[in-house]
Amino acid sequence: MGALFGGLGQLTNSNKSLGQGGAGFARYFGTSYGDLLIGNYMTEAVYPSILHQDPRYFRRGTGSGASRFAYALSRIVWTHGDSRGAQFNYSEWLGNVTAVGISNAYDRDGRDAGSSLSKLAMQNGVDAFGNVLKEFWPDLHRKFIRRMRKGIERLAQ
Repeated sequence: MGALFGGLGQLTNSNKSLGQGGAGFARYFGTSYGDLLIGNYMTEAVYPSILHQDPRYFRRGTGSGASRFAYALSRIVWTHGDSRGAQFNYSEWLGNVTAVGISNAYDRDGRDAGSSLSKLAMQNGVDAFGNVLKEFWPDLHRKFIRRMRKGIERLAQ
């Protein structure tokens, strides 16, 4: 993911101080990877430990596609506490806000409010996308594996 976001950042020249070319891509990749790594560490380890929240995504697996999609997205806002049931996902939001704050220390061009909000939206968007993948990947995998096996069987005949 860091390479993807680094490439996208370089393509759009989103941070002119990082430059272009191979060295520029390395800097874009490093900052993108660092942002994602710090965000994951904060949202899945540090804050959940402090706030006694469970950062894991629990797959619903049943219901309509729309309800499962909405459920996956809602887990960015709601999570399970260690003992109190559903609660606001402070770990997600505080973790990503902390990651954005840390990234402002090494991102010279991204220290304004607009850039910080954009980074926060990107962090939460990546986490929401991950939840959607976790929800639907087993179904998609099963469907494509069956289709692939049928195709192989036809070829073998």
